[in-house]
Amino acid sequence: MKGRWAAGIPPRNFTWILAGQLAVSERPGGYARNHRRVRRQEEIIWLREQGFTRVVSLLASPHNLYAYEEEGLKWSQLPLPTGGDVTGELAELFSSFEQWLAVGERILVHQEELGDRLMGVVAAFLLWSGRIEDPPRAITVVERMLRRVMGSAGRELLTMLPPHPARPGPG
Repeated sequence: MKGRWAAGIPPRNFTWILAGQLAVSERPGGYARNHRRVRRQEEIIWLREQGFTRVVSLLASPHNLYAYEEEGLKWSQLPLPTGGDVTGELAELFSSFEQWLAVGERILVHQEELGDRLMGVVAAFLLWSGRIEDPPRAITVVERMLRRVMGSAGRELLTMLPPHPARPGPG
């Protein structure tokens, strides 16, 4: 590849949650029938060129995992069920985020699309990690960052905060 395409293109709805450390987007290449292999490759190249060290997929399916590996990106698949109590899954996810961030990894987190569930995950992480103190503020901050309203599926995740190992009480 030559020229400007050699640096790739940013994934759709790419947004930093923690500047230079943790970002979200829709699945590189698009979701469902909109998925395009060439776009996926360009977006993964962009992630690599921007210094991302890990892609975290919250999907139950293995979509894109081999493509991340082919482009030299570490990946982790931590599926988030679409319903029910996901406190255990959030505990594993948030502990992993904390470990990766502590060693300086630059992380992109995605689901199929950037929707309520992914918004809820990042708002819940901001609460759990102590970066934000109360749920209404976490919702407001994430809605402003992502320029969209969080629905009930995302807000519900804030009620499932796992205990933080270093702090007493919820989150």
